[in-house]
Amino acid sequence: MKKYANGFTLVEISIVLVIVGLLVGGLITPLGVQLEQRRAADTRKAMEEAREALAGFAVRNGYLPCPAISASNGLEDRSGERCTNERRIGFLPWATLGVQRLDAWGRLYLYSVTPAFSDSAVVFRLNTPRDITIATRDAPGALVQASADNDIPAVILSHGRNGYGAYGDTGLRVADAGQGNIDEKANLAPLGTAFISRDPSDSGRTPGGAYDDIVVWLSPNILYNRMVAAGRLP
Repeated sequence: MKKYANGFTLVEISIVLVIVGLLVGGLITPLGVQLEQRRAADTRKAMEEAREALAGFAVRNGYLPCPAISASNGLEDRSGERCTNERRIGFLPWATLGVQRLDAWGRLYLYSVTPAFSDSAVVFRLNTPRDITIATRDAPGALVQASADNDIPAVILSHGRNGYGAYGDTGLRVADAGQGNIDEKANLAPLGTAFISRDPSDSGRTPGGAYDDIVVWLSPNILYNRMVAAGRLP
C-alpha cells in the first residue's frame, strides 16, 4: 500500500493567506488611528506647555514675546521696544520660551500676539486693548464665538495631521491638502486676529470643511491673575 505525505493543498494555502491578510489589514487601521491620536495629544500638551511659558515670560518681563526671527532662529524678533517691522504673527519663539520647536508631525507652530501686549515700553494693564477673536462651530454647524470679540492676547496654532498651510522643519510651506477646508484656510488669514477652533473632521461635507488644526490661546483672565499674583499688576 502506498503512503502519501500529509500537507496543505494550494487552495488551503490561499485561504490561509487571505485570512492572514484580512487580520493584518484589520490591525493596521486601528494602529494608524491610535498613532494619530497620540500625535494630536502630544502636540496639544506641548502647546499647553508653550502657553504656560508665555504666561511665565510675561510675569518675568511685563510683556509677551514677539514671533520668532525665522524658521531656524527661535529667538523673538524684537527691535528695541517693539516687534521688528511691527510684525505680530509668525513662528512661535521656541528658543526664547524654552519649548518645543516642532509639533508631532514635524511642523513649526504658528504664533500671533496682540501688539499692545508685546510692546515692552509699558507693562500691559487690565484695560490694555486686545485684538484676537476665537470662533467655533455649534452643533448645527454655524460659526459662534468661543471668546469675546477682541479678547485674546495671544494664540498658538498647529496645522495638524494634514499640515495644510504649515511650515516644515526647513521653513518650506506645505501645499494644499484638499478642497473644502474652509476653516483651515480662515486660520491662515495674514492679519492673525481671527481663528477658528473646532472638533476635527476628515469630511469635506462637514460645516467648515475638513479640519484638524489645533488652536490654543492665552486667556486674559489667567494672564492677569498670574501678573497680579507676581505683583506685576495692582
